[in-house]
Amino acid sequence: MKCWAAFARLGGSRMNMMTRVGSHGELRRQSRVIRALGSDFVASVLEAGDRQLHRAPHTAALIDGWPDDPSSAALAMRFNAALHALARGGNVADLSALYQREHDEFDRAIGGALAAHDDFIIRWMQEPTQTNEVARAAGFAAALMALRVRTGMPVELLEIGSSCGLNLNLARYRYDLDGVIAGDPASPVRIAPEWRGMTPVAAPIEVVAARGVDLNPLDAADRRARARLLAFVWADQPRRIERLKTALRIARAHPPELTRADATLWLPEQVAAPQSEGVCRVVFHSMVIQYLGRAARSAVIDAIHAAGARATDARPFAWLSFEWTEGREKVELALTCWPDGARRVLATCHPYGEWFDWHG
Repeated sequence: MKCWAAFARLGGSRMNMMTRVGSHGELRRQSRVIRALGSDFVASVLEAGDRQLHRAPHTAALIDGWPDDPSSAALAMRFNAALHALARGGNVADLSALYQREHDEFDRAIGGALAAHDDFIIRWMQEPTQTNEVARAAGFAAALMALRVRTGMPVELLEIGSSCGLNLNLARYRYDLDGVIAGDPASPVRIAPEWRGMTPVAAPIEVVAARGVDLNPLDAADRRARARLLAFVWADQPRRIERLKTALRIARAHPPELTRADATLWLPEQVAAPQSEGVCRVVFHSMVIQYLGRAARSAVIDAIHAAGARATDARPFAWLSFEWTEGREKVELALTCWPDGARRVLATCHPYGEWFDWHG
């Protein structure tokens, strides 16, 4: 996806009615959100970017003229990731030194990078976000264990907005969920989020098939794709960076099955395909709905409900959603199961899976 038109097709058209937030307002607003989430370094990057943005006129114009809601488009995260990519590339010495904590002259380093690399930053920001956060898989793993207790069946996974497909490999990771060990005990990817609330039920995580779709899927074997994913991880969270690197190594050894397509076309075909008896088919997604326009969102939900209407006890169907609530007050992990169609919010979650408040 390399242009405004392509983003507009993906981006939330429901946001067109909203008042645009100016460049400075959006970076400043997101810096407060990020500082509250505990990432002081990234908050300081955005604050300095807010003060120095005039030195990158093309980037400033892009942000100021963004056609949809900048929060839903994760505009500040695109900006931050562009700077992180420059720093990781090592060609902007003062910026790299800032990211390596060799100095704390945020305005000097970021202002210089903006002035010298305006065109790089604007190109980066026109591409969609790529945050294939594997820590979110802890919530999916706990939900799949609950689903196993409910159905007694293994699962077939269908993911929309898969990015690099790292969460399609969720059965290849090891989880410690409030002392409940799940997944592959020998996996080098160790996911142990802070767990609040109830302890999840222990059950096997058995995945018989896993497929995903994305408008712009990333290949874990592609060096540039790996670099893009790593740039979107916050620079002051080294554990996340190392966990992502390890998950990418697993994906190179066990490539996820990904299709480059529009989810509104791919998903109806997938859920209409014959389903094996004794297997629960599961559609899941994380932080995808906010990027879908109203028509695309309706098409996806309609396909899911149509599949649910066809479900039977021998061929159950489930929908797992890790998304912001409508008003963006919190992130919820929700599970809907058919044939009865019961929906339950399983947990309130940290956006990147750092903690889960499990309701059970």
